[in-house]
Amino acid sequence: MKQEIAFIKREELKEKPDTASLGFGKYYSDYMFVMDYHSQNGWYDPRITPYEPLTLDPAAMVFHYGQAIFEGMKAYKAADESIQLFRPEKNMKRLNDSCDRLCIPQIDEDFLLRAIKQLILTEKDWVPDGEGTSLYIRPFIFSTETYLGVRPANQYKLLVILSPSGAYYGDQLSPVKIYVEEQYVRAVIGGVGHVKTAGNYAASMKAQEKADANGYAQILWLDAKENKYVEEVGSMNIFFKINGEVVTPKLNGSILPGVTRDSVIQLLRHWNIPVREEKISIEEVYAAHERGELEEVFGAGTAAVISPVGELNWNDDTIVINDHKIGQLSQDIYDEITGIQLGKKEDPFNWTVNVAAVEV
Repeated sequence: MKQEIAFIKREELKEKPDTASLGFGKYYSDYMFVMDYHSQNGWYDPRITPYEPLTLDPAAMVFHYGQAIFEGMKAYKAADESIQLFRPEKNMKRLNDSCDRLCIPQIDEDFLLRAIKQLILTEKDWVPDGEGTSLYIRPFIFSTETYLGVRPANQYKLLVILSPSGAYYGDQLSPVKIYVEEQYVRAVIGGVGHVKTAGNYAASMKAQEKADANGYAQILWLDAKENKYVEEVGSMNIFFKINGEVVTPKLNGSILPGVTRDSVIQLLRHWNIPVREEKISIEEVYAAHERGELEEVFGAGTAAVISPVGELNWNDDTIVINDHKIGQLSQDIYDEITGIQLGKKEDPFNWTVNVAAVEV
């Protein structure tokens, strides 16, 4: 795609929020990227425009049949003041995987990444530099065609919005409490659990309400068929350190292939720490705790990076992990990944991309 990206200037810029009170997903930058699709001419009219509300017809197909997908990425202010992205090509590929599963037209991954870089350079003053902060990047696509028949739409809109954010869970490395869900399921093999579609998250909210009411930060989902094998947490993949080895559920078609998940696995192998991707039941996790071998549990995801787990509740049976303290391995992984993201540590994997150093 050789299209030029148009720029529509905003009349008045917003006041930047206080870095100390950012939270997650509360504030949005001055501009957003927009591009449209029609089956007759493909993706067209790429533009950076002022952030503003959208106008959609009540019969827009997204409202009725849910063709909506998204990605989550971050930009970081590095120690040398440059702006870094972390493995963005993985997000572009996963976005296209989601497009394929939801019958949405494929995007040009290189072009969209170029557009995101251009948007970030336009909004470089929105990239925070406080401890634990970042610029959250949300690309998303949804159907806009006006039609009430059930079929893939012929028209779509792609947007990218930016949100300066702090830690996802507040105190970033304070261990969270996780509720193991028994009644509801997140996804089935053959469904859409392996892609980032909006409906996955809508379906999770009932269980999350129950967890919230009982004082738990997140849900740990079990498999839909046997209701025994661990899958993932609501916003993260999950890892267990058992007797010196790290185990994480194997990707099976109902688990999201997280970019941070893959980074953790590569990092552990680089450190020669045993790591296995395999089915693991909740019974095995509890049995390991009973034997005194469950050393650490942590989640991994873009929003939180690494989130240690201090407590699990399954069928009203509560276990405490590492005395509600972050484990050494969780801390080491967090320090290494964030150090690479911020340019403070060597990047032997070539994971980071300097936004300004790449032609846009």
